[in-house]
Amino acid sequence: MSQLQTATFGGGCFWCTDAAFDELAGIEQTTAGYAGGHVENPSYEAVCEGTTGHAEVTRITYDPEEITYDELLRVFFTIHNPTTLNRQGPDIGEQYRSGIFYESDEQREVAAAFIDGLESENVYEDDIVTELKPLETFYEAEAYHQNYYEKNPSDAYCQFNADPKIEKVREQFAEKVAAKPADD
Repeated sequence: MSQLQTATFGGGCFWCTDAAFDELAGIEQTTAGYAGGHVENPSYEAVCEGTTGHAEVTRITYDPEEITYDELLRVFFTIHNPTTLNRQGPDIGEQYRSGIFYESDEQREVAAAFIDGLESENVYEDDIVTELKPLETFYEAEAYHQNYYEKNPSDAYCQFNADPKIEKVREQFAEKVAAKPADD
């Protein structure tokens, strides 16, 4: 069995990002949290006020033998808009910024090369504004944010914002979508 690894991405609301990555085989766990700020142990309310400098992030624990970091980056850049500064859809503020919080030099190098490739291929009409920063500290979000979509699939926000991301993953990464156990 391979050793599990982690990757941390900020791509707007963590409810939506978590839900999209949860679809994939090789993902052992997603954890909603905060990174990139200057306040210790921030609360959701403080992050939303925009005074902590944190982004809402998803920390992904994955099996690199089942899904690679490069594949995670492909999904990340598919499920959010990396060209909007401090905004994803209806969510506005620096806590919703696009960010890759790398955990090793290898992750930094792979992510930088991936972004360079997207830019050289002109994948997006506008410039990519995704920040690439070292993960200094990850703070786990409050319990009610964990697996939010799974617990609240009929929530209107989730239906309008998470469902399209999940559908993109199912359509564009069908070979990586995990088989879900049938409901009894």
